[in-house]
Formats: sequence, C-alpha cells, structure tokens
Amino acid sequence: MAFSAKPRTFSASISETQLGTGPKAVTLGGQNVLPLCFFDNPAKNPPAVGVEITDTGFDFTGMPVLAAYYEGAKTPAEQAKKAAAMEGASFVCLRFEGADPGGLNRSAAECAAIAKEVVEAIDLPLVIAGCKNIEKDAEVFSACAEACQGKNVLFLSAREENYKTVGASVALAYGQKVGAESSVDINLAKQLNVLMTQLGVQPANIVMNLGSAAAGYGFEYVASTMDRVKAAALEQNDNMLQMPVITPVSAETWSVKESIMPEADMPEWGSQEARAVRMETVTASACLASGADAVILRHPESVKTIAALVAALV
Repeated sequence: MAFSAKPRTFSASISETQLGTGPKAVTLGGQNVLPLCFFDNPAKNPPAVGVEITDTGFDFTGMPVLAAYYEGAKTPAEQAKKAAAMEGASFVCLRFEGADPGGLNRSAAECAAIAKEVVEAIDLPLVIAGCKNIEKDAEVFSACAEACQGKNVLFLSAREENYKTVGASVALAYGQKVGAESSVDINLAKQLNVLMTQLGVQPANIVMNLGSAAAGYGFEYVASTMDRVKAAALEQNDNMLQMPVITPVSAETWSVKESIMPEADMPEWGSQEARAVRMETVTASACLASGADAVILRHPESVKTIAALVAALV
C-alpha cells in the first residue's frame, strides 16, 4: 500500500506580531502547525533571526572572527549597522548592559539617546533588552520607547514584578511591542499574558520570552515548556498562549564555560570561538525545534547557519 501523507494542521494558530516598519518589517507567528513542520503547511512567517549588540561593546578576546567583523565600529550605532548587514539577519537587538546599577549605571536618558541613534541608523526592526534590573529596566524602557516612537520596537522584557510599569509606558503610552518574560513555566507564562491583557495591552503587541538555557544546562526544561505552550496554543486553542515566542539565545550561550574558557587554559577543547559558535548554533536550533518564532544570536557564523537552516525547512 502506498504511503499517504496526512498533514497535521490545526484550526487554531499562533497570533501575528509585527516588528519594525517599512519593507523590512518582520512578522512573527501565524503558524498553524507544530514547530518546523512546514511540510504540513508552508510557513506563513518563517522564524526570524536577530543579531545582538550591546551599548558597552563585546569582549573580543579569543574571538578573532567576531572582532574582524566589527572592526572599525566604535559606537552602538556603527555596530548596529554592521549587525543589520550580517547575512541572515532579520532584526537587531540592542542590550543595555551599561544600564546596570552595579556597573556603569548609565542613565535612562543616556540609553534613550543611544537607542534613538541605533534605530535611525538601521533599516531592520529593533529589539531593546535591558540589564535585568527590574527597576532600572522599567526606567530605561520608558525613556527608549518615547525616543523610538513610530518605530514599532520590541522591548525585552516585562516581568511579573514590573509588568504594569513596562506595559503602560511601552505599549499603552507609545504603541511599542512588549516581551512578557517568565521563568520556564507554562502557568507563569499564561498568568503574565493574562495580567498584561487585563492592563490593556493588546495580544498582538505581546511576544513571549519563556526563558532559555544553553544546551546541556537544563535545556530540557526549556524544551518541555515550549512544547507545552505550543500544544496548548494549537491543540487547545488557548488564546492566552498563542503569542509568538522569542528566545534570547546569545545571553545564555556566551556565558557558559564552553564559550568563555580560553584555549590556552583548555587546549584539548580546541578553538574558543569555534566552541562558542557551536554552543550558540546548537542551542538556537533546539529552540526553533521546540517552538521559538525568533532567536537572538551574536556571531555571524551562527546567524548565517541558523538562517540557512530556516530557509532549507521552509
């Protein structure tokens, strides 16, 4: 008997959220099939790949390829231009590490000025991430949302502790998109989405950040949570879990020992940069297979590889 394929599609679908403006705007979500199962139904909006830069710049020690790519780019705006030109890039993510009160403690006004320069320097959508300090992030996001009015920027992220401030100042006041960040738990993710919508933020302006981990560092919890979220969204038509998912992969993978251990200290591990790229690429592909609608990466080789993977599957 001949094999007869039976596509598995769902009446429910992931909601769509647009980032950026103009011809290079990116739409996340819209799928009504399980992650990467585009043989069941062509991808309406293929998963997007973003490139991370920071306001403080990177430490290029042991990373000659990364250093060469950003050679001559001294300011965040110049680095953003380089990131936007990276092969496979769909958007740029600016992370404000310098805003950390325990570090440079850059003011919200300074961050807003940098964000404005960056968003005006690129033609790709912009995602803005904070320093993980709840109070400072709320200040920075509010100032940057005002500075980037009309640019349809996504801010990562609102959490249970500050969602009212971030949701009101980012989405309600300035019409920007907001990330809802939870700690690898489907119930916490749904609860935060409910709270955000009760605040008045439209579901189309919310993107979920379910949390992440580098491959081999408890990633099974991330994968199982994403699986459960997608199943609830598609199989159970749970509209409070149908927002698209974005995963900041680079923030996790570039901090583990495989990525930061110098080759001189562990010569049997081989090139530090090659290790970091492999860790980033493996984690990103696992996130996409688990249900991420967008991933944020750092290295040009990782971005190129993951973009090629997506292109081959769609």
